[in-house]
Amino acid sequence: MDLLQQLSSRLVPWAIDVGRLGLWLALLAALFVPLERYFGTRHTARPNVDRWHDIAYYFISNLLPALLLSIPLALAATVLQHVTPAALPAAVAALPMPARLGLAFVVGEIGFYWGHRMTHRVPYLWRYHAVHHAAEPMSFLANTRNHPIDMVFTRLCGLLPLLVLGLAGPSATGSTMPVALLLIGTVWGFFIHANLRWRFGPLEWLVATPAFHHWHHSRNDHIDHNFASTLPVLDRLFGTHYLPSHWPAEVGLRAPLALTLTAQLLDPVLPPKATRRVNAGS
Repeated sequence: MDLLQQLSSRLVPWAIDVGRLGLWLALLAALFVPLERYFGTRHTARPNVDRWHDIAYYFISNLLPALLLSIPLALAATVLQHVTPAALPAAVAALPMPARLGLAFVVGEIGFYWGHRMTHRVPYLWRYHAVHHAAEPMSFLANTRNHPIDMVFTRLCGLLPLLVLGLAGPSATGSTMPVALLLIGTVWGFFIHANLRWRFGPLEWLVATPAFHHWHHSRNDHIDHNFASTLPVLDRLFGTHYLPSHWPAEVGLRAPLALTLTAQLLDPVLPPKATRRVNAGS
C-alpha cells in the first residue's frame, strides 16, 4: 500500500504537468496555426512523423530540463555562496523591484547570448544544438525542438549570473524571477520561430523578431549571427548582427540529422561508431 501511495504521489504531479502542457499546446496551435497559414510562406506538406517529432520535443523540452537543472544549480549555488562577496547580492537586494526585474532580464539575456554563441563555436556543444537547427521549415514549434542537454546548458548560462547577483535561487522552479524570465523567453521564442513574414521597422532595433531569428536558422554563413533571444542590441555590440531587408531562402542544416527521434537524441551522446550502429538499426 505504501508503494502504491508513493507511486501515486509521483505520478499525479507528472500527469498534471502533462495535462497543463497539453492545454498550452492546444492554445498555441489555436493562435499560431491560422496566423502561419495566412501570413507565412507556403511549404510542401511535411511527413506526419515530423509533426509527431515536433510534439514529442515540445513535451521533452518542457518536462526534462527543469528536472535536469536542479542538481547543477544546487551545486553552483553552494559554490557561489562561498566565492561571491556578500556585499554584491546585498546591494542588488536593496534595489527597487522594477530595477531588479530589469537587471535580471538584461543579465539573463547576456548569459543566454554567450551560452548560445558557445553552442555554435564549440563542436561538442554543437552536436546537441544542431537538433534545434534541423527544424525545417520554420514554425512556432521549432522553438521547443531542442535536445535536453542543449537546453540545460543554455539555461545554466542564463541563470548562473542571476545566482551570482542573488536574483535567483538554487531551484530551477522555486524562484519567481527566473521562472518569470523563462516564461517570457519561452512565449517570445514561439513568436520568433513562427512562420510569419512580418517586419516591424524601427522596432527591430529593440526586440528580436521572426525575421531576425529566421536568419539565425538560415542554411548558410549567417547561422553564426543573431544569437540573442530578445535583445538584438547584444548582437550589435558583439558583432554578430545581420538583418537585411529580405528573408533567407533556405533554413535548416546542410547535413540532415537521423530520421528517428531516438537516434536524434542519442547521436550527440554516443561516439561516432555507436551513432552509426543506432542509425543503421533505426
